[in-house]
Amino acid sequence: MNRIVPLSSLMSGERGEVVEIVGGRGVIRRLYEMGLVPFSRVEVLISHMPGPMLVKVNGSRIAIGRGIAMKIMVRKLP
Repeated sequence: MNRIVPLSSLMSGERGEVVEIVGGRGVIRRLYEMGLVPFSRVEVLISHMPGPMLVKVNGSRIAIGRGIAMKIMVRKLP
């Protein structure tokens, strides 16, 4: 099933593929600069509510706040 959810809903160890980023130009540009672009694969390394998430993208580890993670729509991967 190709379920599209916000990145913030993924738990530690889960992976997803970025589908789109919902936000203004500044947010989109900043995330693109970090490698979070459509079709990129993301693995959640640490996700403890309500704090920030640590994700792995293109071999880099990135800390993302929950508010921003809610704007990144991903397709959950098995």
